Amino acid sequence: MNATLDPTNVSAPTGGTASEKIRRRLVQAERRFHANDNIHDFLKAGELGEIQAEVAVHLRAVLKALVIDVDNDHNTQETAERVAKMFVREVFQGRYEAPPAVTEFPNISKLNELMIVGPVTVRSACSHHLCPIMGKVWIGVLPNEETALIGLSKYARLVRWVMNRPQIQEEAISQVADLLENKMRPNGLAIVMEADHFCMQWRGVQDMEPKMINSIMRGEFLDNASLRREFLSLCTQSQR
Repeated sequence: MNATLDPTNVSAPTGGTASEKIRRRLVQAERRFHANDNIHDFLKAGELGEIQAEVAVHLRAVLKALVIDVDNDHNTQETAERVAKMFVREVFQGRYEAPPAVTEFPNISKLNELMIVGPVTVRSACSHHLCPIMGKVWIGVLPNEETALIGLSKYARLVRWVMNRPQIQEEAISQVADLLENKMRPNGLAIVMEADHFCMQWRGVQDMEPKMINSIMRGEFLDNASLRREFLSLCTQSQR
């Protein structure tokens, strides 16, 4: 897509719901809109509120299909509206919001030693069942003279922006790595994620013990076994 093109102004048929209009823009621009994709650039002002209202209507229909008397049950009369707000404005806001602003600092001191940030608490929902994912992330950065350094809190903000979407852990950690690598341009980047998956604990086998742990190594972390061991050892120590 042409970088100068406003994606909200692509010529497409008008009319329909907000979600239909946005979907047409995405299709015409040949942009993917999977569950864990950000579509902020294709939303016009006011459309997020329209999406929230549209979701509430459909959720109310779901509750009725579950044979819940949403008209007379005082506990569920406004459940559809509450859940719609939760999905659009909170747990899935990473789909609809612009990336958080991140102030970058030049590496004046020419830092080139391993830096580790974590554990950063992460919350998401699995794309398969929309059940919660709760976990922690550790990030290791090996900077160079050209690396753009970012503030400590910005790691958490960027991670949460990615995780606040329906996610699959294996894809989420790759998205976080891509985001940080593009912003910082380090010599090496390493990430470890450990999470509980309620799609296994709350349903299915209902086993509370297993966690999923995965890692991604880039740059010097791939080539330097000693650096990998140092990073993983320090991550382990931070859990004690």
